[in-house]
Amino acid sequence: MYDLYTWSTPNGLKPLFLLEELGIPYRLHPVDLRQGQSRTPEFARINPNGKIPALIVDAGTPEEARVFESGAILIYVAEREKRFLAPHGAARAQALSWLMFQMSAVGPMMGQLASFLRASEPAPPAVVERFRTEVERILTVLEARLGEAEYLAGEYGIADMATFPWLAGLAYVEMSLDGRPQLSRWFQAIASRPAVERARGKKMA
Repeated sequence: MYDLYTWSTPNGLKPLFLLEELGIPYRLHPVDLRQGQSRTPEFARINPNGKIPALIVDAGTPEEARVFESGAILIYVAEREKRFLAPHGAARAQALSWLMFQMSAVGPMMGQLASFLRASEPAPPAVVERFRTEVERILTVLEARLGEAEYLAGEYGIADMATFPWLAGLAYVEMSLDGRPQLSRWFQAIASRPAVERARGKKMA
């Protein structure tokens, strides 16, 4: 059994997409970031870094495992369930590469841009432009890749699940997929998946 501790942020939705796609039992534990619930001593026992998402597998058994960091959770669950991540070879290399691209580029750069755009005091225009330019570059990289393959690793998998929720928030950083037909195709294909619709519709509060 999986116990997922998460919230409705881009990083928090990633493992929820995977669990819904797998169609297996799990328990959802909302961690309200607005109330600082990820900073409690209780949550620190699951993730010492105090961030969502976090996962407990087979709680209370000798096989109990605790996993934190969204990418690690995706890899762990996909490997355990033997779905949505190729077990070896070039397909696995592609999947892990694009997953790490999301972790190191898509999320951090969009997150920084959002922080500067939404700061209580205006950020220097040069700073905002630096991150906006980098997000534009990242979108160009993704557009080119999706011109070569239907999904980031060829077949739908954890790299797509990790990237999708960040691109769903483009309006928050005052950007869009306009003029990027391959990304738009990919985005709509994922948005229409029943498992993704279920995950996005989960009530956290």
